Amino acid sequence: MKGRGVILFPMPFQGHISPMLQLANILHEKGFSISIIHTRFNSPNTANYPHFRFYPIPDGVSENYVISSDPVRILDFLKSLNSNCQTPFRDCLTELITTTSEDEDPIACLVTDVLWYSTQAVADDLKLPRVVLRTTNVSSFLALVTMPSLFQKGYLPLQDSEAENEVPELPQFRFKDISLFKDPGSFLEFIDAVVRETKASSGIIYNSCEDLEGEFLTKNSNYFPIPVFLIGPFHKCFPASSSSLLPHDKTCISWLDKQQPKSVIYVSFGSVAAIQETEFLEVAWGLANSKQPFLWVVRPGLVQGSKWRELLPNGFLEMVGERGHIVKWAPQQEVLLHPSTGAFWTHCGWNSTLESLCEGVPMICQPSFGDQMTDARFISHVWRVGIHLESKIERGEIEKAIRRLMVEPEGQEMRNRIKLLKQKMNLSLKPGGSSYKSLNNLVSHILSLQSSK
Repeated sequence: MKGRGVILFPMPFQGHISPMLQLANILHEKGFSISIIHTRFNSPNTANYPHFRFYPIPDGVSENYVISSDPVRILDFLKSLNSNCQTPFRDCLTELITTTSEDEDPIACLVTDVLWYSTQAVADDLKLPRVVLRTTNVSSFLALVTMPSLFQKGYLPLQDSEAENEVPELPQFRFKDISLFKDPGSFLEFIDAVVRETKASSGIIYNSCEDLEGEFLTKNSNYFPIPVFLIGPFHKCFPASSSSLLPHDKTCISWLDKQQPKSVIYVSFGSVAAIQETEFLEVAWGLANSKQPFLWVVRPGLVQGSKWRELLPNGFLEMVGERGHIVKWAPQQEVLLHPSTGAFWTHCGWNSTLESLCEGVPMICQPSFGDQMTDARFISHVWRVGIHLESKIERGEIEKAIRRLMVEPEGQEMRNRIKLLKQKMNLSLKPGGSSYKSLNNLVSHILSLQSSK
């Protein structure tokens, strides 16, 4: 068992913490001892993981900081985290490596979120192999790493006349699906750092599977000539509920129990995305006018400054009655698994996308930023298992999309297609499947890193 210690360092966003802790559980089940270094901001609930050791480090983030859904502010936050945490991370990692007792496993490697680019220099100085976790999929990472060349060739910044055109390097996407920033300077510096330090790492782990993204692996290898491991979907091995930063409202499950099979539209825009008050009202009226039962997650702060349901139209709750159920946060995997859930209106974060694909639930796509844009494009136009709400959020368009998915023949066709994807993904995790084999390769790779040190 010697040489089977792994240290993991998640980025402190809900959508990054959950897959990192799921990966930690997967590696623990394979016999590795697990240590987690984490920021004090958005600290995971350590009580849910008595089999791991946790080590908090200072991060320079104020206690009342709220993560924005504005791409520029997110970028600034990521850069400040990398700057603020490099020295505390170095100190913590040095102590962990140098104070390992005889009855503890020597550290085989470090696994960090790919966005912790500042950790590669620390790992190199300490002669500790670093493997990176990309918590989204291969295609969205490729969209990110191709952006510098798109700027150099003059395709970006985006011109309105070019928005619908296909990206030459990635024909599955249009320029509007990948264009995030009008001012490229700071963004390109960030991408350059992430790509450079990823290339210097000892491998990439993706929460995806070859059956979904096999076509992108050659292109990925062209950018990153290092070992690549697609071992997802992680959540099918270990659920995300224990890593949730928000408490779950379980009343939604008993409410779902009373609904007809495949009748409910589940609405959740994730843990970060925010919408305007006018959009919130359009969502409310679109749900009401659809006449379909709905379960709606209204997270405090979904509309900036809102506490919960106070922005709903007067008389809304009385009008929809038992047909609607609103909660602050839901146990999403349970909801998507429930036989009453017929569709998922989502922000298209990769964790949510995977969970919906794995349970065969077609989607209405309302992406906000980042990889959500590319995920939405795949859902609606590549896999064709969802509808992309591309125009402004308007009650008539919402009602039409819900009816297309829940009532009309088009929705049944999407259900048939997503059922096939669900079967492929489930098979990938079973003996002989692509993710099963890739996980075994990852275990062998980690052990080889330890032996080569």
